[in-house]
Amino acid sequence: MTEGVGRGERSLPPIRLTDAEAGAAVFAGSNSRKYNYFEPKGRRASHYEDVTVDVQPDPEKYLTQGWILGWPNGDLGYDPKWTKIKSSNWHEFRDPNEEWEKTFYINNSNSIRQIQQSIEDAKSENIFEDWSRDWLNILARHVSTWSHADHGLGMYVFMPAQRAAMSNMLNNAIAVNCMHKLRTAQDILLYNLELTEIFGEDVFDGAAHKDTWMNDPSWQGVRENVERIMNEKDWAETVFAANIVFEPLVGELFRSQFVMRFAAPNGDFLTPSIIGVSEREFNDRDLRYSKEMYRVMGADEVHGEANRELMQEWLAKWTPYSVAAAKGLEPLWSEPETKPAAASFETAYERVQTRFEGILSDLELRMPQEVTA
Repeated sequence: MTEGVGRGERSLPPIRLTDAEAGAAVFAGSNSRKYNYFEPKGRRASHYEDVTVDVQPDPEKYLTQGWILGWPNGDLGYDPKWTKIKSSNWHEFRDPNEEWEKTFYINNSNSIRQIQQSIEDAKSENIFEDWSRDWLNILARHVSTWSHADHGLGMYVFMPAQRAAMSNMLNNAIAVNCMHKLRTAQDILLYNLELTEIFGEDVFDGAAHKDTWMNDPSWQGVRENVERIMNEKDWAETVFAANIVFEPLVGELFRSQFVMRFAAPNGDFLTPSIIGVSEREFNDRDLRYSKEMYRVMGADEVHGEANRELMQEWLAKWTPYSVAAAKGLEPLWSEPETKPAAASFETAYERVQTRFEGILSDLELRMPQEVTA
């Protein structure tokens, strides 16, 4: 048996605590289990603020060495030149919806479950036998067409905007808005496929919406409005044009005043429950954060007055397109054979006009004359 040869006695250096290890330093709040490097909106920081505020730093906060990433054209990581809006503190905004990863998945899962359950219930009760051929044609040619507007805004407006916005709080809110639009476009097209399967292609033309979007005169104003917003580069302007102007004047006109009012008299109680999901998300979440975002910009202690003047210019620029888009949809009100009482286009437009005026009032902006002309 061979004995191992050792190295003799070992001399280990003594352990000296240098206070360089994590958690060694003592400072104000070092014993707290909450973040306190930012000022919460309320008395205590919410979970949303803990996981969102200052996650994206910038040279004005923490990045003392400047941006650590840039672009070949010379743009920095997040460049304030990407919008004409100015801010003395891009980190001031707090999403009133308090959206972060967990709430996003919960809310969208609930929306999807509601839609799927509504369709399954309708199938089990065979409610489709009460629908007229006339109404099916409207679902194929018009309701399905709205998916193009939602997809265009989601993919080419809100997705670039959430990347360009100047703080993580802005990014999160706009990113959730982006996902709402992409999902609702998908919801409408999946519903289109369901109806195609239920009624057959001879009865329900599931591809009609593509020709409607490209060629139907009633929809060309909507298409122009969406595509013009898609081609604008200023992220704050595109979100403003979409959520403050287009959606209240055109989106709510089509969803609430047309689809949700005309469906029931034509025996269709299913479509409003599907379209109503996107309408609720816009009213309860997307419009809510947008109003707060532009309120903060308009109340900025340094740039507030200039920002409000800029938003008034944006109103003057985008309102004519949305008014033209809304009025272009007027022929749709005469297509259904069965109409609800007092459901004229004039009444519907008056409702969205009043709603639009209230939104502008909340932002201390003046109503453009094109809306009432």
